[in-house]
Amino acid sequence: MREQGKIFLGFAIFVLGIAIWYGLWSKDPTGTTALFMAFGLGIFIAFYLLFTAKRVDTGAGDNPKAEVSDDAGTMGFFSPHSWQPLSLGIGGAMAFMGVIFGWWLLYFSLPIIGIGLFGWVFEYYRGENQTQ
Repeated sequence: MREQGKIFLGFAIFVLGIAIWYGLWSKDPTGTTALFMAFGLGIFIAFYLLFTAKRVDTGAGDNPKAEVSDDAGTMGFFSPHSWQPLSLGIGGAMAFMGVIFGWWLLYFSLPIIGIGLFGWVFEYYRGENQTQ
């Protein structure tokens, strides 16, 4: 994680320099603001990665002499057959279409988003996937 944090810190410093140069050269407040916000997001991610790297074990990515096989193994648990992301995607697409075509479309998309979120949160508390 430490190496990724350094990469994001370098990215943030680069974007800060570009933001200052762009702001002075173009006098465009919108682009300058967007670049400063990208700098802020890069700093947030770099801080998180560097802060977390102090508290977790060193991974294979931080060891320059590590082999590819050193990082093998289980990376985490991912739900293999969940339908909830599909309902969230449909609801989110409808919500964004509501911004384009009319806000009335949100009345149909928000319940779909709510059902998808509820189903995803409680997916392993009911039905065939219920854990003991």
